[in-house]
Amino acid sequence: MSAKNAWRQTVARVIKSEMSVRGVKYQDLSQRLAAIDIEQSADNLRNKVNKGIMGADLMLQVLYVLKARPLDAAVLEEILTDLQP
Repeated sequence: MSAKNAWRQTVARVIKSEMSVRGVKYQDLSQRLAAIDIEQSADNLRNKVNKGIMGADLMLQVLYVLKARPLDAAVLEEILTDLQP
């Protein structure tokens, strides 16, 4: 897996993990974002999260509305290590 794909998979795993912990579905996430004036459809969010491709601003907005746990380098390193063949 290329470094670029590994980082995209890391983004996807972080977001999906935070959604799972809180029992948040994509429609819920869309509504939470709308509450802070960010318009993203559930389908659009699903595509962006699954591909791990989103701007830094949207990623921060998603983590904010999910009230995500602190994210540190150790967590990222663990995910990246898991993705290695």
